[in-house]
Amino acid sequence: MKLTILDSNLIKTYVVDVFDSLIWTDRYFGLGDFEIFTRATEETISALKEDYYLSLIGSEHVMIIESLNLKTDLEDGNKFILRGRSLESILDRRIIWNQTVLSGSLQAGIKRLLDENAIAPEDPDRRMASLVFEESADPNITSLFVDAQFTGDNLYTVIQQLCESNEIGFKITLSPSGTFVFKLYSGADRSFGQLTNPFVAFSPKLDNLSDSNYYHSKVPYKTVTLVAGEGEGSERLTTMVMIPSGAGTDLNRREKFTDARDISTWVNGEVISPEEYYSQLYGRGLFSLLNSTQISTFDGKVDATVQYVYGIDFLLGDIVQVINEYGLQGRTRVTELIFSEDISGENIYPTFEKIE
Repeated sequence: MKLTILDSNLIKTYVVDVFDSLIWTDRYFGLGDFEIFTRATEETISALKEDYYLSLIGSEHVMIIESLNLKTDLEDGNKFILRGRSLESILDRRIIWNQTVLSGSLQAGIKRLLDENAIAPEDPDRRMASLVFEESADPNITSLFVDAQFTGDNLYTVIQQLCESNEIGFKITLSPSGTFVFKLYSGADRSFGQLTNPFVAFSPKLDNLSDSNYYHSKVPYKTVTLVAGEGEGSERLTTMVMIPSGAGTDLNRREKFTDARDISTWVNGEVISPEEYYSQLYGRGLFSLLNSTQISTFDGKVDATVQYVYGIDFLLGDIVQVINEYGLQGRTRVTELIFSEDISGENIYPTFEKIE
């Protein structure tokens, strides 16, 4: 694997192709991260600096060096350890400064959040000069809607939750002209449940999946939440939100409480309608239930260079078919992709999240 180093002005300064180990993780529903172990030399220490950028052949994402760790060892030699997160993490540097009500197109709502808090805010000191928004024409994006209210929330967290709750991804990539391009996207369905795209299936029987790990947990699962907004005691405004299949009864019902006191009925000097307010409470409840779902993941080592080539036959966010050696199978989304290299060689490890 070959890493290209860009300085804070996005000028190529160095190439790293020899290191003890590299773990580079791209994610569909959120930002990625990396970790590099390399030998500490004057050359590497001077070339790899905080706030510099890394790009990796095979990944469209760019990482930012955020932490440096120099370890000295007389026996094994000095090591230089670098860690950081992908370009999407720049959104973590902003909050939603003013009370903001979103109602209508999800894409338009996210663009507004970015415009008002990063791309073109009223305060010029808050502006991210390199960040631009690229609109998606994908019907899976343009058909989505939102009703929500935010004040003081972290910009990255809000956008990440809005996207994950609607099962879409977002990314910030580096353009040839040096701009940071934000875009919403939706993975393609390549499972057996459709006839539009060529099938992509991973299984030990197909000799393209090994060292698999299946994990399922119902511990965090909740089916219904009581969302409480403004007011005190018995006067507090509340609503109930449940998962699409229903709240359930008896032992199948799993409840939680969602505090939404920050959602105000007073917006821009006017009192909003009860219908709009309760719609915003409902949206907050959906966010809350999103973080309380059953967890079902499947990961393993794949050969993504022969039968199905990553970047050509399937991409991050795509829906594929996974069948393990015990017959567990289903339509799963590629939610994470790890590129790794160490003394054993180069590997690609995708994580599949079951969607049905």
